[in-house]
Amino acid sequence: MPRSVDVARLAGVSQKTVSRVFNDEPYVSADVRRRVLDAAEQLGYRLNNAARALASGRTRSIGVIALGTALYGPASLLLGIERAARDTGYALHVVSTAEGDPAGVAGAVSSLLDQGVDGIVVSEPIDDGPVPVKVDVPVLVLGAPPAFAAPRVLTASVNAHDMARVATEHLLDLGHATVHHVAGPQRWFAAKDRLDGWRAALAARDAAEPPVFEGDWSAGSGYEAGRQLPADATAVFAANDDMAIGLIRALTEAGRKVPEDVSVVGFDDVPVAAYVTPPLTTVRQPFDSVAREGLALLVHAIEQPGQALPVTDGQQVDLIVRASTAPPPA
Repeated sequence: MPRSVDVARLAGVSQKTVSRVFNDEPYVSADVRRRVLDAAEQLGYRLNNAARALASGRTRSIGVIALGTALYGPASLLLGIERAARDTGYALHVVSTAEGDPAGVAGAVSSLLDQGVDGIVVSEPIDDGPVPVKVDVPVLVLGAPPAFAAPRVLTASVNAHDMARVATEHLLDLGHATVHHVAGPQRWFAAKDRLDGWRAALAARDAAEPPVFEGDWSAGSGYEAGRQLPADATAVFAANDDMAIGLIRALTEAGRKVPEDVSVVGFDDVPVAAYVTPPLTTVRQPFDSVAREGLALLVHAIEQPGQALPVTDGQQVDLIVRASTAPPPA
């Protein structure tokens, strides 16, 4: 196997310079960096991460706790984390938890700490109460943070509260007197954020707040909500696209047209949302940008623990207006 000294000899630099290039340290000119990388590629040299871990005291690995589900949101966020990790130089160790298992997160944390990870990411957390495990590495929570005893707890969010508020305001701006809501399960922090954003939009416009139907993220629960929707309802915001699609099916079966009789807005912008009948108005979640922002914060906290975190710009709300929304019937 080629060694760093072989790369240094071929590139005409010192072994320390090779180390600086592969550790992405400053004070290396672009020309020297290119020569080192070209020499490494020519020789087939790969950084010895085991030796690097011994030298630095870090394993250059990040643990990810993800809810074991095929739901679009959590699955897309996990994929975004995997994509973002490729640019950090850190390996990922993923542990899945099961909804309804109160010891799931604590067990996952213990498993990852046993593997010596340098930081932990908690993706799509559910409200299972405090985590009774002391964590000695930085923790990044993508969403609302559960209670962790950790040296540093960071957060990055898709800004679901503002996204839900914008979705609701879109319907109010079309002239609807109020907006009904099909919520997600309230053990999910994401569902709570969307419910709060819906309520905030109604309160800001002095609009009446109708009773909430709590679904389980499935199209079937949206269908049941559609069957129970009051006859005078003209607008609905569903907490995800699957429930919105199920809701539209129930309205269609009942002879209520979308959007002529009832306007519907979803949440997520799943790939099929543009191809249902009618095409669904929804808000798109910025999974990739949230994952990149969050991992950048976590790596900063791992490698520069004494320094302030970089300032982030936050996430913009991307409302995708399609044919499922219109002004209320005359």
